[in-house]
Amino acid sequence: MLSRIALTVFASLFVGVLGFAQVPTFEPQTIDNRVSIGYGLAIGEVDGDGKPDILLADKTQIVWYRNGDWQRFVMAENLTARDNVAIAARDITGDGKVEVAVGAQWNPGETSDNQKSGAIFYLIRPDDPTQRWEAVSLPHQPTTHRMKWVRLADGKYSLVVVPLHGRGNRNGEGAGVRLLAYLKPDNPRDVWQTVLLDESLNMTHNFDVVPVPGTKSERLVVGGRQGAITLAPRGGQWTPNSTERVPGIGVNRGVGEIRQGRLGSLNFLATIEPMHGNELVVYTLRGQPQRYLLTGGFREGHALAVADLLGLGSDQIVAGWRNPDASGKVGIKLFVPLDKTGSRWQSHVIDDNTMATEDLTVADLDGDQRPDIIAAGRATKNLIIYWNKSKK
Repeated sequence: MLSRIALTVFASLFVGVLGFAQVPTFEPQTIDNRVSIGYGLAIGEVDGDGKPDILLADKTQIVWYRNGDWQRFVMAENLTARDNVAIAARDITGDGKVEVAVGAQWNPGETSDNQKSGAIFYLIRPDDPTQRWEAVSLPHQPTTHRMKWVRLADGKYSLVVVPLHGRGNRNGEGAGVRLLAYLKPDNPRDVWQTVLLDESLNMTHNFDVVPVPGTKSERLVVGGRQGAITLAPRGGQWTPNSTERVPGIGVNRGVGEIRQGRLGSLNFLATIEPMHGNELVVYTLRGQPQRYLLTGGFREGHALAVADLLGLGSDQIVAGWRNPDASGKVGIKLFVPLDKTGSRWQSHVIDDNTMATEDLTVADLDGDQRPDIIAAGRATKNLIIYWNKSKK
């Protein structure tokens, strides 16, 4: 951590490059202090009022919080005997309201039995979204872990689901994880077509969805035990064997969290290594990836987001950890680039020991053009909005 004097010097030196010389300011607001686990967060328009709401996959409930008064509504409850673990929410029809899918039956130790491990549900919206949503069960692999809606070039969307383990794996060894894309039929109660995207990683943890330059489609960047891979649809359709390995990422360590960002014209990947790891790393993606260690002080780093929160024209990194570090604290930090090479970053504490971060995301909740941070805590049992009050 740089001293306050050094921070001032760096800020003065690079204000002309990145256009920001203020200390980032975020004001926390706890909107729920009875979260059970807070496995997964999503942001989306639920009730049609034009304001983004917060959705949460908690231990036994899928819930959403209404923007403004932050009242909590239960969408689904006790879908399976075990915990919920994932949520994907996005407007895939263009009607201004999100479609929602969730993952449940979290049982990472059982990698073979579909009945005992893993579950996927599509939630059908009722006329009144504050009431219970109908849950439609979809086929699944064991250890369902992460899911996101991904846009295809033809304007349609697929639900991509990533298990933690390959089928039958033991201690992270064995078969490759089956990454599947689900194509929603007009009637969601009908059979959903699935496409096998990849099975080259025998253990995964998280993935990111990023635009494909020059197209209207998106691609995946997936982190796993063997490093990182990318996958993209071709001609608006998913096809098998479209995987490309990203060289030099997570070599001999593996990747847990992964997000792609941008520093001017330079793309980078931010990772937490290894899975549930202690290191926050940046890889610049021009030529051979260059690795820069931002910190090695996390304990169970488990949440990562990349966005331009400060209006710099380049992205910053938000990272959280869920177990007490060497100083006995949990929390969230913001990492701000000091130049556009990706080699120098300054860290700022956003949360100091009140958030045992299970998941976090970034969204502009109040429409002030300054993205806010939203985080859910496991041991701390809380859901907090960190309102962005930083001066541009």
